[in-house]
Amino acid sequence: MPHFVYMLKCRGNRIYTGYATDVEKRYEAHKLGKGAKFTKAFPPQRILKIFELETKHEALRLEALIKFRPRDVKEACIKLPKGTLPDFFAENPKKKKNSKKEKA
Repeated sequence: MPHFVYMLKCRGNRIYTGYATDVEKRYEAHKLGKGAKFTKAFPPQRILKIFELETKHEALRLEALIKFRPRDVKEACIKLPKGTLPDFFAENPKKKKNSKKEKA
């Protein structure tokens, strides 16, 4: 099953980023004021971008990475060609530190 990260243009020229397995269904829920507090306060006007990912883990990671980027980076994500993921997604996530320290 594919997993999606979507970006919406909302009232006040705001950008909302979310995760769904069915973007159209989720978008309709947002338009009805259901789901996220943000889209209840700033109703969505249209879908700006959809990214398709293979796993839920990847989709949630991309969603979080986009949400905490400045607006100019979000706008650059929207302009990416279909099927292209942002460069910052390819970067390795932070690795867990080993619990054992190596002896010198």
